[in-house]
Parts: sequence; structure tokens; C-alpha cells
Amino acid sequence: MQTILGSGGSIGTELAKVLPAYTDKIRLVSRNPKAVNPSDDLFPCDLTDQQKLVEALKGSDVAYLVAGLKYETKTWQELWPKIMQNTIEACKANNTKLVFFDNIYMYDPKRIPFMTEDCSVNPCSKKGEVRAKIAGMVMDEVKKGNLKAVIARSADFYGPGKINSVLMLSVYENLLKGKKANWLSSVDFKHSFTYTPDAAKATAILGNDPKGENQIWHLPTAKEPPTGRQWIEAFAKEMNVQPKTQLASRTMVKIFGLFNPIMKEFVEMLYQYDRDYIFDSSKFEKMFNFNPTFYADGIKQIVKEGSA
Repeated sequence: MQTILGSGGSIGTELAKVLPAYTDKIRLVSRNPKAVNPSDDLFPCDLTDQQKLVEALKGSDVAYLVAGLKYETKTWQELWPKIMQNTIEACKANNTKLVFFDNIYMYDPKRIPFMTEDCSVNPCSKKGEVRAKIAGMVMDEVKKGNLKAVIARSADFYGPGKINSVLMLSVYENLLKGKKANWLSSVDFKHSFTYTPDAAKATAILGNDPKGENQIWHLPTAKEPPTGRQWIEAFAKEMNVQPKTQLASRTMVKIFGLFNPIMKEFVEMLYQYDRDYIFDSSKFEKMFNFNPTFYADGIKQIVKEGSA
């Protein structure tokens, strides 16, 4: 049995599609789980309920924590440590290996131009502080020998289907609606994005290959990322529309944040857009002989599925 915690999101859905290659028993856990495969076992559960979570992982060899929370600092500060502690305790109680799908918010901003697994942890945002705390909780248990675990880190991501990411919402969805594509800070910097089907395949590999245990891994992400301008132009070309663009400067985002709660939450993350954001996954690629999807091919597939 392998279990996906927070199965309703884009990563959970993609992961459920690839896990049948490794197991014939898949359990999907969320507040309102929906089957991806005909044989999926559905287990309704609030991840903040520790007793229920222990029950959810009974019989599970591997648990994948891929949950997404409301993009709000207060919610993250309140719920993420509780969810992580509950997950760790449930995994320990059931002798279950944990695979945690993580991001890179905890890295030192000075390392953002070129990120590897060895980046120093020095977050400059409140959300980054939360991510550093919960990743530390996992690795502390690993160091104590209490838990088998893997941390799988992704860059910002993009891919087919309904995905809540800056690239998909502000560029693809806007162009699809005939609106201008939005970009933060500057369109002149390179920005890596991880393709969600690649992320799911790699997460499944880490759950099932002992070579990945008790380590931090960057999920496979194509090299030579486009600049913001090139991302917009590439999507527009594939969609056969004009690459009309609206740039949201730091000042504009701060002003919008006075009236829009979501924009307010983006202010502290703007450092990821005012410099090159290059995500290196060569460690994973070499170890598991994995070739990430080229950006042009990912864009082509997104547009193809979107128009189907």
C-alpha cells in the first residue's frame, strides 16, 4: 500500500497516475478524496487530526505528503507544523517511509541564481521560515534514526490541467482569456519551472528506490530556463496569440496588496523574480538516469491538452 496525503492537488493527481507502476494498492487521503484510478482506496481525513492520520497510514509502506495549503502566511504558520508533526508520528507508528514534496522558500536568497541541494538555509520570508521549520522536523527524525524519509524539492511548477502557479495563472490562463500576461518585477531574468508530470514521476521513484532514502533531492527540471519575456513569448506562439504583457513592479504589487489579499502574500516572495532563478537537478538526473521534459515540449503539451 502507498498513500498520498493531500491527494486532491495537481501533484497528488499526477502522482496517483504513475503509482500503479509500483503498487496495486493506492490510498488517497484528503478532506474529500476523489479517485484517479478505478481501484483507488479513498480515505477522508483532515491532516490536522493525528489519530485519524494514524489510521489513514495503516498498512502503508510509503506516504507521500503533497498537501497544499491556502497561500497565506498565518495559515502556514498555524497548520504546517501541526500537519508535519502529525504525519511524522503517523509514519513512525506505522513504520511508513515518508516522502515530503517541498519547495525552496527556505534557501538563502543569495543562492537563488543557482540552486542545488547544498544551498544554505537562510529564509528571508515568513513562509520560508515555515518551510525551513517543517523540513528540519523531518530531517531531525531521520538523523535520530526514528524515520525513513525523503525530501523532494521542486521549483515553481507548470503543467497540464488546473494548476495554481504564477506561470499558469498569470501567463497561460490570462492569454487564454485574451488578457495580457502578467509577470512580477522584471521579464529579463531567467526562471526555472518544474514540469508537474516529471515531478510526479520523480517523486514516485524516490518513494520506491532505496537509493534516495534519507536525503534531500531536487526534482528533475530542464536546464537553460527562459526569461520571463521568453516564457510569455513561447506560450503566446504556441497558442497563436500576441504576447501582450503587463509587468507588476515591486511598487505595484505592494499597492495591489493593500486591496488584494493574494497580492499582499506575494510581496515577500518578489526576491524570486528580481534575479535569475535557476534550479539545478543534476543530482537526481545522474542518479536515476532521468531526462527532464524540455520547456518547449511542456508548453506544447499544456496547450494541446487545454484545447482538447
